[in-house]
Amino acid sequence: MDKELIIRSNADAVDFALLKDGKLIELQTEKDGGADFSVGDIFLAKVKKSLAGLNAAFVDVGYEKDGFLHYHDLGPQIKSIINYVKLVKSKKINNFSYLKEEKFEKDINKDGKITDVLHPNQSVLVQVVKEPISTKGPRLSSEISLAGRYIVLVPFADRISVSQRIESKEEKSRLKRLVKSIKPKGFSIIIRTVAEGKKVAEIDQDLHNLMQRWENMCKKIPKAKHPSKVLGEVNKASSILRDIFNDSFTAIKVDDEQLSEDLKDYVGEISPNKESIVQYYQNKVPIFEKFGIERQIKTSFGRSVTMKKGAYLIIEHTEAMHVIDVNSGNRSNKAKTQQDTALEVNLISAEEIARQLRLRDMGGIIVVDFIDMQKAEHRKKLIQVLEKEMSDDRAKHKILPPSKFGLVQITRQRVRPEMEIKTTEENPNKNGQVEAPIVVLNRIKTDLLKIIKSGKHKSIKLTAHPFVAAYITKGVPSIRTKWFMDHKQWIKVEPRDAYQYLEYHFLNKDGDVIKI
Repeated sequence: MDKELIIRSNADAVDFALLKDGKLIELQTEKDGGADFSVGDIFLAKVKKSLAGLNAAFVDVGYEKDGFLHYHDLGPQIKSIINYVKLVKSKKINNFSYLKEEKFEKDINKDGKITDVLHPNQSVLVQVVKEPISTKGPRLSSEISLAGRYIVLVPFADRISVSQRIESKEEKSRLKRLVKSIKPKGFSIIIRTVAEGKKVAEIDQDLHNLMQRWENMCKKIPKAKHPSKVLGEVNKASSILRDIFNDSFTAIKVDDEQLSEDLKDYVGEISPNKESIVQYYQNKVPIFEKFGIERQIKTSFGRSVTMKKGAYLIIEHTEAMHVIDVNSGNRSNKAKTQQDTALEVNLISAEEIARQLRLRDMGGIIVVDFIDMQKAEHRKKLIQVLEKEMSDDRAKHKILPPSKFGLVQITRQRVRPEMEIKTTEENPNKNGQVEAPIVVLNRIKTDLLKIIKSGKHKSIKLTAHPFVAAYITKGVPSIRTKWFMDHKQWIKVEPRDAYQYLEYHFLNKDGDVIKI
C-alpha cells in the first residue's frame, strides 16, 4: 500500500489530497491565514451564561454563535485550571515548566451541576473539539490537551496511559517506564500508537516541543483579552503528517517552494530517513490535474457514485442523518448465485463507503442499505470488511451489525463541517439546452486568430474542458489538424478537469495565460 500527499497552494487556500494506491481517500482545505476555529485551538474565553436545564454553559470565543461547553466536558480539574489562569494573568506564576500538585483543587463531582462551577463573566480556558457546523457554534472542552507526534500532553493530571492499539504488554510496559522517567510534574501523558518501538530520545524531543508550546501559551495569557486565541493548532500540513505519517508514505509533492521546504524540515524531524520523499512540484500542468485528483473529485462528490463492475451508490444528506443506498446496477454474473452476487457487490460497496465517509468527512449517523443477504456468514464477512476498511479512519466511529431489515448503522465523530464540492454547473444556455462544443469553438477560433495574427507567440497551448478538448482533437482530420493546415502552426491542446464547460485559456511557452 502506497500513500501520497499532494498539496496544492492557491492565492487564498491550500488543498491537501491524500492518495492510497493512487485513489483519493481524503481531501482537506486550509483557508488563507488558517481557520479561526480549528479543532485543537485553545482560547481564553468568558462565560456568557450557565443553563441548569442543559447542564451546560455558553461561552464567548469570538464566534458569531457562542461556543457550547457541557458539564461532562469540563474535566475533573476545571477548578484548578480556573485558578491557574487567575494566577498567571496576575503574574503570580511565571514558571510554566511544571505544575505544583499541592495547589491542585479538588476534582469536581462527575454528576454535578454546571451552575456550581461556572458563572457569567468568568474567565475560562477552553479548547475547540468541534468546529462550528451549520447554525451551531463551536463545541468546547476545558480538559486541555496538546497533541504531538508520539504523545499527548494533558496538564493538571498525573497519569500515564498507552494507546489500546499497541497490543504487546511488554511494549506497553517499556513505554510507560520510559515516559515515567521524563514526565514533567503535574502533567499526564497519553502515549500514541506511532510511539511503538521508538527510543527515549525521540519521545523526549516530542515532549520538549509540547512543553515549549504550553509555555508559549501561558506567556500570552497575562496580556490576552477576552476572548482571544492563545494557542493555535499547527498548520494543516503538519497536522496531517503528525497524525497519519508512517513508512507507507512514498511521496509528498507540493507546488509551493516555501511550503515544500517547511515540510521537508518537519519530516526531517519526525522521520529523517523519509525527508527525501518531500518534493517541490514545478511542472506547468496543475498538480491536481497531473495526479488525476480533479477528475476523482468530480466523480466522487456527486449524489451518485459509480464503482467497479457496474455497481453504484446513492448518497442522500438530511439534517438528521446520512443515507446510503447500495445498487448492483447492470451487474450480473450467471456463473454465480444471486447471494454470491449480492455479497460481491456489498463488499465492493463497503470499500467505497469507507472511502466516501473519510473523503466527505461525513459525521453523525449514517444508515447504509446494503443488498439483502440471507446467509449469516455473508453478513459477518461484510461487517469484517467494513471494519477493516475503516480501521485507519482517524475519526472515532462505531459500526453496528445489520438489522433485521438489512440496514447497517454507523456513527462517526463529527468535528468539522462536511466537505461539500459542487459537481454540477449552471446550464450555459438560458433556454435549457446545453451548448454544443461548436459554439465554444467559434469563440476559441476567434481568439486563436487574433493571437496568430499578432505574431508574438511561436508556441501556443490551449487548455479547455475535456469535452471541448476532445471535440477539437478527435476525428480525421481533426479540427486541430485543420488549424495547422490553415495557419502553419501546431496548437497543443490539453484537457482540464477543473474547468467549467465554457472555460478555456491560451498559454504561451512559459505556461502563462496569453492576454487577448
